Amino acid sequence: MNILLKHVLERLVRAGDLKVTGPKGTTHKFGDGSGEPVHIHIKTMHAERAISFDPMLAVPEAYMDGELDVLEGGVLGLMRIAFQNMGSSGIDVSWSKAIENLRHAFRRLQQINTAARSRRNVQRHYDLSGELYKLFLDEDMQYSCAYFEQPDMTLDEAQLAKKRHIAAKLRLKAGQTVLDIGSGWGGLGLYLAKAFDVDVQGVTLSTEQHGVATDRAHAQGLQDRVHFELKDYRHINERFDRIVSVGMFEHVGVNHYRTFFDKAATLLKPDGVMLLHTIGRSGVPWATSAFVRKYIFPGGYIPALSEVMPAIEKSGLVVTDIEILRLHYADTLKHWGERFAANRDKAKAIYDERFCRMWEFYLAASEAAFRWQDLVIFQFQIAKKNDTLPMTRDYMAKCEKALELRDIGHKEPAAPAPAKPTRRKKVE
Repeated sequence: MNILLKHVLERLVRAGDLKVTGPKGTTHKFGDGSGEPVHIHIKTMHAERAISFDPMLAVPEAYMDGELDVLEGGVLGLMRIAFQNMGSSGIDVSWSKAIENLRHAFRRLQQINTAARSRRNVQRHYDLSGELYKLFLDEDMQYSCAYFEQPDMTLDEAQLAKKRHIAAKLRLKAGQTVLDIGSGWGGLGLYLAKAFDVDVQGVTLSTEQHGVATDRAHAQGLQDRVHFELKDYRHINERFDRIVSVGMFEHVGVNHYRTFFDKAATLLKPDGVMLLHTIGRSGVPWATSAFVRKYIFPGGYIPALSEVMPAIEKSGLVVTDIEILRLHYADTLKHWGERFAANRDKAKAIYDERFCRMWEFYLAASEAAFRWQDLVIFQFQIAKKNDTLPMTRDYMAKCEKALELRDIGHKEPAAPAPAKPTRRKKVE
């Protein structure tokens, strides 16, 4: 093991039980021996050098390329040791910290998400094969944080509970119009239409998601009440009684928060209500993970509460409720990771080994970030007027209970199977 990497690991790993075998076969131990053991093998000199200077990016890249293997403890265990030993601002080694500080300083340049650039960014992730997502998501293809009302819930039960939880905060009434910004595979919009007899317009930038969502609306006979469009939210001109957005705000970019909420204020009717569900940080603002930005969500950004609130305030909108969901996404990602592992051969048949290793690292590292770093879920309930909603939150619980009783007798139809998978090009 080279001197630089040994220095990095000695500074980083104070707690835990980490063994590292280098390219020449020599094994070194780091930490105090506590907790579950983790053993990694860095197989090439190239990977060893890269990890020495920029571990936050080089470790996942080496894993993707097969230049690093986790022999014991899994990727989740490796990330647990890393995150539990470092703060939210990264590794406390001068050159590595300098790289992370530069990423933080220039984070706004990485989030210039114009309409055209947003479309390209979405294609990189959400226009992957729909068959891939079927391998690890629930039947309704909810690709966002589930809501575990009970710890022993199945993934499908928790995703249905998430839809109830969001619906209750919208305070919907029959005949209202709803805009779903970032409508995904259509599950939430279809649920709201059936449960509340409302008309839903969903917008997405993903061709793959738009096709599946539209097919589902027709299959369920809801095409006259639920309509999905390939459109940027900035190009919408109608007004709506309700707006909901789940898992889309992470792609807006901090530069565009004022635009987002100003547009929402324009789109909401005077008595309108909006529910925004997004990943957030419980700590201070920081840069997106270099690995996630480069390979998973280009243009993506996870905001701190202090970055979102000023934009809402300046738009003239009123925040009527904020809820922080802790660890729910960690449990969601655990389910996704287990399902992906069980169907890994099928994923490899669609893509290749490198893609599978990238996806394994993404799911495990994301779970670790929600368990041991500062990632949480923000749910903002927003209105145009201070007196639009009741003074207490009792109506939310009552609505959720009523929806739960309804759902017991109404099993949600599964998303239709995508077209027969074809082998996709390698991820660069």
